[in-house]
Amino acid sequence: MAKRDYYEVLGVGKTASDEEIKKAYRKLAMKYHPDRNQGDAAKAAEENFKEVKEAYEMLSDAQKRAAYDQYGHAGVDPNRGMGGGAEGFGGFAEAFGDIFGDMFGQQRGRGGRQVYRGSDLSYAMEITLEEAAKGKDAQIRIPSWDNCDTCKGTGAKPGTQVKTCGTCNGQGSVQMRQGFFSVQQTCPTCRGTGKVIPEPCTACAGQGKIKRQKTLEVKIPAGIDGGMRIRSAGNGEPGTNGGPPGDLYIEIRLKKHDIFERDGDDLHCAVPISFVTAALGGEIEVPTLAGKALIDIPEGTQTGKQFRLRGKGIKGVRSSYPGDLYCHITVETPVKLTEHQRKLLKELDESFKKAGNKHSPSAESWTDKLKNLFS
Repeated sequence: MAKRDYYEVLGVGKTASDEEIKKAYRKLAMKYHPDRNQGDAAKAAEENFKEVKEAYEMLSDAQKRAAYDQYGHAGVDPNRGMGGGAEGFGGFAEAFGDIFGDMFGQQRGRGGRQVYRGSDLSYAMEITLEEAAKGKDAQIRIPSWDNCDTCKGTGAKPGTQVKTCGTCNGQGSVQMRQGFFSVQQTCPTCRGTGKVIPEPCTACAGQGKIKRQKTLEVKIPAGIDGGMRIRSAGNGEPGTNGGPPGDLYIEIRLKKHDIFERDGDDLHCAVPISFVTAALGGEIEVPTLAGKALIDIPEGTQTGKQFRLRGKGIKGVRSSYPGDLYCHITVETPVKLTEHQRKLLKELDESFKKAGNKHSPSAESWTDKLKNLFS
């Protein structure tokens, strides 16, 4: 059966760059990988995988590609590199190693060593509602890593030296043969560093770095809410083998406020008033984050009445306008009455009873509901 054009196999044009060829190969290799194709599709996937692999081996080599462009399949030996020799798997192993790197978050550094991004760190910061509304500049203490003063960052005991790993020859990875293809794995001896330390430094246990504390300046934006996070790039744990550091995520938590409860950009507060003010009405002061405000209490106000003060809430981080303040009225029952006060209340109650239920609209409605229930 005639072989398909290598460019057609990879789905690229003849003017494709090396990076485009490599990208196309990685995509197809992942698609036809045996681990992703089981059952009836396994055999067809294996044949496609071999075809894609052969096409990439030819087009990723500058000399082979030039010969193929000029003479086609006759210009290259289709079996070269397919017998499993170490030379034939060079470009394939490199690209296939990149595929596994994408799968597991690994990258490849100089000399073929595996480099790993550092882990992210989390820091919980508790702030007041006022600080959340206005924003603030804060300082936090976080762990950091500095070169060990004893070994100067080498990880080796003073007077000794770090040696190149004999298992991977300093590459940090070894090539493993699995059936008709090979993959690169992190060297089990040096764990990807490419080096071994016969006598580790006792001060840092061979790590070459020591954990310390550092002070970090953090800007808390105005309007931030509890549960939000602030990302501080590069202040996480350091990477391995020269990999990039992770990030620090500062998680905001709001302290419980004595008066206000926050709901998004809105604020809520309970406002107690006397039953006299509720009955006769009047003007009262209520607190806001910016100071005090006045509310006109209408005559006959009941418990649960809600008053809305526009723009007296919090302007959120992503909001164009501040939220509102909702004041929830609670009518207080007087306590610790004197005999004279008791007498006055009883006289008031008698006058209410003589007038019927017109002074207690809720009681009148309640009585009607009871009559309907038991009728």
